[in-house]
Amino acid sequence: MSNTTKPITIAVTGLNAIDSPGPGIAVIRAIREGITQPVRIIGLAYESLEPGIYMDGICDKTYQISYPAAGADVLYNAIKYIHDKESIDVIIPNFDAELYNFITIAPRLKALGIHSFLPSFEMFDARDKLNLYAFGQKHNLLVPKDRVIYSVNDLYLIGEEFGYPLVVKGKYYEAVVAYTLEQAQKAFYKISAKWGLPIIVQQFINGTEVNIAALGDGEGNATSIIPMKKLYITDKGKAWAGITLEDENMIKLAKDFVAATKWRGGFEVEIMKTAKDELYIMEINPRFPAWIYLSAGAGQNQPASLVKMALGENVAPMTEYSVGKIFIRYSWDMVVDVSKFQQFTAFGSL
Repeated sequence: MSNTTKPITIAVTGLNAIDSPGPGIAVIRAIREGITQPVRIIGLAYESLEPGIYMDGICDKTYQISYPAAGADVLYNAIKYIHDKESIDVIIPNFDAELYNFITIAPRLKALGIHSFLPSFEMFDARDKLNLYAFGQKHNLLVPKDRVIYSVNDLYLIGEEFGYPLVVKGKYYEAVVAYTLEQAQKAFYKISAKWGLPIIVQQFINGTEVNIAALGDGEGNATSIIPMKKLYITDKGKAWAGITLEDENMIKLAKDFVAATKWRGGFEVEIMKTAKDELYIMEINPRFPAWIYLSAGAGQNQPASLVKMALGENVAPMTEYSVGKIFIRYSWDMVVDVSKFQQFTAFGSL
């Protein structure tokens, strides 16, 4: 990157620092710590009560954008409008559901001078929950059996095949462990009402939840890999505390995934580690996790590295990190004047 003092302007989504937080705040904190030249952060929010809009020292300015269902053209027009005012250099989307649109418009954004570092559609689809079991079979990775269903009636046969408990998942978010057919039916209706069909029903694997945050260079190499064990999990299954691990098998798994997909950008692997030390891949999320600030604390600042890579800089693979670093998330009441809320609600920017 240039040594000029001109700030790098970086647009970031995922500012909903709630009980099921988006990664945006953690990404921004890591970038501000890991980029030596000045940065200017443009927040992109979907709702007017996303805490990141109002937090001091997080976003320099925030704009409201439409939900992904509005489509890629609406997103492009919104980003172009913001770019005309702010001169965005790099954009980092942080939600699964918005990535399809961002990948679609990435070439058009590049033509405007807005850089990103995103997977291709082929990479994105390979790790999709709907395709994950087949991907595991192809690349010799352990993935629980699953079934993709469109009707609640399909649960009868799946329950007989997999046994209980089993896991009922939405196509984007949410997973419920069901111990009976009635619980599975209830989860089906609840999740499909929120996220739509299909629903994924997955074999339950008993073990310890561990995660990997990693960054791929798009050429088949892993720039950074940080393994983490969840120490405290919320009722929504989110890590509220975790500790970095020394685990060569987890690092090898992440390297194998990057080599198989030539993944470009950040991703998270959610793993169930059995008593026999088998590593079952439960999900592969195609973006940084909400706990990604731990990568900066452990010595491998993945968001800052992604910014450098998006701008064309070569970042050497990082192999050393601090084992035993713990993150602990906390709630904090912020008081802001209603005028700020009214301005953002009325004008779509703050």
